[in-house]
Amino acid sequence: MPGDHARPPAPSAPGPCAPPSALARAEQFVWLTARVLEQRRFAFHFLGGDADAVDTALGAYLNADGGYGHALDPDVRGPLSQPLHGAHALRVLDGLGRCAGQRVERLCRHLSRVSTPDGALPVVLPGPRAYPAAPYHPVREDARGELATTGRVVGLLHRNRVWHAWLFRATDFCWARVERPRPWHPYEVPGAVAFLDGAPDRARAAAAADRLGRLVRERRLVVLDPARRAEHPPAPGCAAGEELFPHDVARRPESLARSWFTDEELGRSLDFLAGRQHPDGGWPVRRRAWAPGSSLERRPIATLEALLTLRAYGRLPGGAAIRPAPAPRP
Repeated sequence: MPGDHARPPAPSAPGPCAPPSALARAEQFVWLTARVLEQRRFAFHFLGGDADAVDTALGAYLNADGGYGHALDPDVRGPLSQPLHGAHALRVLDGLGRCAGQRVERLCRHLSRVSTPDGALPVVLPGPRAYPAAPYHPVREDARGELATTGRVVGLLHRNRVWHAWLFRATDFCWARVERPRPWHPYEVPGAVAFLDGAPDRARAAAAADRLGRLVRERRLVVLDPARRAEHPPAPGCAAGEELFPHDVARRPESLARSWFTDEELGRSLDFLAGRQHPDGGWPVRRRAWAPGSSLERRPIATLEALLTLRAYGRLPGGAAIRPAPAPRP
């Protein structure tokens, strides 16, 4: 495959007197710690690397059933295809502009086979063996559909104009969960935003996003001022430090969630995100540590996500936008 045997881009070096930029420090962290997939993704997004190389690395996680496994998402271990891995794969493919074709159709067929009766996706499916998984992703025999997973998948598929019979029921599930008055958990909000940002009915999505934004603020589901995050007790099932901030739900300026926050609120959030870069160049994992390997593998993913968000808002000093993210589909 083209680019498979190309030499990796050489690490960028600052001038003799200038301190290393945030991007240069992150690059060193990625080369030192990341899996091949995250190394290839970093090279593609920030160093002009080859998309085929990312595609090849992602293919190592693909199973014969059309789903993805092998700890593609580091929180779920073992070889089995899991919805959480499928959502991760679609985000990688969307970043490449390759979220289409036979591979995605096969993934949709797999998702239709493992979805719940209401057409939704659980986070983790039970399997013939109890492979390790993070304790905050409990494996249930009566697996229930979750907006946190289904919304991410359905939104990305709609964003890329993928059509499959399974999407009709899954879309109905997402609309019902987004529009029905009910208690909300903070970690459902990014899934809802991902769905609304990709939903084909843009007028309905904008109205739903407006209602959800008011609810997010009224119920304090997002920390609007990072300096006062100690005033927000952890949500059920979350540990201290797992709060959501404006940049976690409005990852790009064109997101419907961007209008939920003032310029000052979003600016504080982005300042906080930029300031979270550690001396080693990486960003921290804001989840409970449960296994050494999982934590090590997730930090480069968290670093990539932080860099992509900062670049989307023009907040990446020393990092030219080598390859901007694909534009949203009209």
